[in-house]
Amino acid sequence: MTEREALIALNMMEDIGPVRVRSLMELLGSASAILTAGMQDLVKADGVGPELARRIIEQRTCSDPAEEAVRAGKLGARIITQLDDDYPAALKSIHDPPLALYMWGNFTPRDKHAIAIVGTRRCSHYGNMVADRLAYQLAQTGFTVVSGLARGIDEVAHAGALKGGGRTLAVLGSAIDKLYPPESEELCERIAANGAVISEFPLGTAPGRTTFPMRNRIVSGLSMGVVVVEAAYRSGALITAYEALEQGRAVFAVPGRIDSQASRGTHQLIKTGARLVEDVDDILQEFEYLFPSERSVKDTFKARPEVQLSADEQAVVRALWEGPADVDMLSRRSGLDSARLSGIMLALEMKRVVRMLPGRMVELTVDWKPASTDREQVDR
Repeated sequence: MTEREALIALNMMEDIGPVRVRSLMELLGSASAILTAGMQDLVKADGVGPELARRIIEQRTCSDPAEEAVRAGKLGARIITQLDDDYPAALKSIHDPPLALYMWGNFTPRDKHAIAIVGTRRCSHYGNMVADRLAYQLAQTGFTVVSGLARGIDEVAHAGALKGGGRTLAVLGSAIDKLYPPESEELCERIAANGAVISEFPLGTAPGRTTFPMRNRIVSGLSMGVVVVEAAYRSGALITAYEALEQGRAVFAVPGRIDSQASRGTHQLIKTGARLVEDVDDILQEFEYLFPSERSVKDTFKARPEVQLSADEQAVVRALWEGPADVDMLSRRSGLDSARLSGIMLALEMKRVVRMLPGRMVELTVDWKPASTDREQVDR
């Protein structure tokens, strides 16, 4: 059995997780060695007593990784392990990275810039609106949005990212053949086409009380930071936030009504040091190092990683090279009517290309003021 197949087989076993597998691999030298070692060797590993050693020996005769891969393939999914090139580097850095991931869709290099948005299943209209807006704006600026596909804030975050033309990753609290919630099938298809739907659970694993907390560490592990929109004092979203802290990720929280149970968790996070989020800039400021202030000519119209400006948006940028302008003057300079200009300005604000000033004045952000030579080259 290959090392890759051994990792899939070990992932299929109950009662043995990534930490114990790592301990056994350090002792025995490889994952495949665990599947042939005797009782006396297995019990020498930290955290593996006689009972667990017996369970490993019993289960390895009925864990068939080749058959599991075939079954996953019939569902349109594939299995990747820590040995595969497309296994996310961010996950490898956590204490207990999944041995294997079942996946619809794919990871891309841009997913290393990912932000998780999580929250309650019973979200308010306010929470729904905020999650949708933040996900949309993060997608517009080039971030991948990660969440857990649960009802409420999670599904709103996925949908908002897709609406923003970005990528999103959904981490399931069940196996891919036991989709939960069951009505999310159509959303899953859209996510898989613009990101990935992933699970660490072997086929046939139903959602349960332990699967969702396990899922949460992957949500935070895939992300540079976690934004909690609405969450009760004891909730899965707070578990994700605490996992993020342990993993060295940034934690953000959206304030809410002081008389709402759904605000107690987010307010507690803010009291203990989470960054308060009123708009997407509060998140982006944490990662300013991703967005260099000096750009080459070829990057003149690049708002954020892999987010390009449309022809009309470029026209507005050129019009503002002469200096700040009010909306009427900007309409004349760019040749765009005021109705169309309004929507373009909103998109450019989200991409942090322009900012509004008092008196309906608009100016480019500092990063977007090119040198005179750049103007001449682009205008040609």
